[in-house]
Amino acid sequence: MHQPDRVLEYTSKGWWTDETVQQLFVDRVHEFGDEVAVLDPVNKATLVDLDVVEMTWNQLDEKVDTLAALLLSQGIGEGSVVAIQLPNIVEQVIAFLALWRVRAIISPLPVQYRRHEIVEVGNIAEFDALITVDRLTTRMLAAEVIALQDEIPSLRTILHFGSGEVPGSLHIRLDASTDHVADRAAVAAYVKDHPVDPNDCITICWTSGTESRPKGVPRAHYEWLSMSLDTVYSPDLSHKSRVLNPFPMVNMAGINGMLLPWLTVGCVLIQHHPFDLPVFLQQIEEEKITYTVAPPALLAMLLKNDELLGKVDISTLTQIGSGSAPLQEWMVRGWYERYGIGIINYFGSNEGISLMTDVKLMTRPEQRANFFPRYGGNRRWTFPAAQRTTVKLVDRDTGEEVVEPDRAGELYLKGPGVFSGYINGADLPSPFDDEGFLKTGDLFVIDGENLEYLRYVDRAKDLVIRGGMNIAPAELETLIASHPDVAEVAVVGYPDEVMGERVCAVITLKPDRALTLEDVIDHLRAQEIATYKLPERIEIRDVLPRNPVGKVLKRQLRDEVRESMVHESAASD
Repeated sequence: MHQPDRVLEYTSKGWWTDETVQQLFVDRVHEFGDEVAVLDPVNKATLVDLDVVEMTWNQLDEKVDTLAALLLSQGIGEGSVVAIQLPNIVEQVIAFLALWRVRAIISPLPVQYRRHEIVEVGNIAEFDALITVDRLTTRMLAAEVIALQDEIPSLRTILHFGSGEVPGSLHIRLDASTDHVADRAAVAAYVKDHPVDPNDCITICWTSGTESRPKGVPRAHYEWLSMSLDTVYSPDLSHKSRVLNPFPMVNMAGINGMLLPWLTVGCVLIQHHPFDLPVFLQQIEEEKITYTVAPPALLAMLLKNDELLGKVDISTLTQIGSGSAPLQEWMVRGWYERYGIGIINYFGSNEGISLMTDVKLMTRPEQRANFFPRYGGNRRWTFPAAQRTTVKLVDRDTGEEVVEPDRAGELYLKGPGVFSGYINGADLPSPFDDEGFLKTGDLFVIDGENLEYLRYVDRAKDLVIRGGMNIAPAELETLIASHPDVAEVAVVGYPDEVMGERVCAVITLKPDRALTLEDVIDHLRAQEIATYKLPERIEIRDVLPRNPVGKVLKRQLRDEVRESMVHESAASD
């Protein structure tokens, strides 16, 4: 997937190796066979019609072979592009490992995706198959996919986990008493005949950029395993760790933050879905969790609720990963001083993980809240990414590299964790500069007494990040603009203590028309988009603010929306 010169450069430096995700799993099964590997969420029965299970490495290996044999029988193997739309359950882990065992490429999809998103990404990536469940709470996911199959010409096979048959979908049954018992010898023979190259593509994740269409981010073993070194190092994960995964396993947070570290060290992975605070806290206590991840707003809310935390034993927790929004200093300090728990701040994207706090060297909470290490600066940082990643700040107006403090520049980065380019990227603006640096679209300044830190300033892009999920304003603007009463629309985010940001649509209307938030939501629901993208506020304007060349001033709009909310809050008081 990567060009030979890049492979030669990074392998010669030892940054990329012959290691593969398949071999990681084989090694863990060999090392820890009868030890517990993975557990279901305790509320699984409310999500799907499947039993709550706990599996050892050996049991997991057997189920992986069972599914692998079924996949091969359906012509799914090396090079097949297979979507997975599953909640965080043990079957999701089995699906990942089985698809990798038969050398397929996985495209994980959020369970919130509906027809609009699935058809769009399915045609971009040309899905060969899709694995889902028959029921997810009140939604019949397999039936939904079958209904849209004609809109994705490449999609020939649908498979589902669940309690029964669904016409048009193949029922996955992993019980050894069924007709789908794995011919493990046949699977082993297929594996032997199809050796793995660490430069092979193994995932296509999706990012909502500022463009209206989603962008497919392909990744090989090389980048994934290079990045996972840091998500093992930062929280000090080992075989004795017990990690709780509340993030969807569809992008950087779930795959690089949980799945690959678990495979690397062979610890216990406990699944959680959907996010439910009482269940989350119950799992931390009952499963003696040592590491988990949580958004900043949740960590701040918990720290303010002494009564709630006083009812649960969190004494086994040592580190918590966070990110997607700036951290508050009082929050980082409070978790450490009250509970001895270090908060690790991660900052990255599907295209390339970039920054994280070094809890071993950044010993003061105010450092970890406000700054990221400046790789290559005036201090040597200990974690792998710092040794392997080159960063620079670039003035977006002049193109000059920023080397002085307090001058904002866009973060550029280059290293073994950076992806090779988007699917069908020839039709998209290049995400790289002439030297091969990834242009992140995020603004930072150089800071610190010895210029050893980077401090986040703002996003140069228009993305709204709601509860850790990226929402592309351009996509929503296109959909809302099709409403017969809308003249123009601009979508921006506004701050929210719980979700980080929520979506506001600022709309101008055609003459003599009226529109409510409910009208906009009904219009979007009819187009079957993921519910997390739905706006939660609209503002009707006579005109949208524009610069001299006609571009909508999104930053001004965001400021105006926030100001109007402040006035509304003051008036209600």
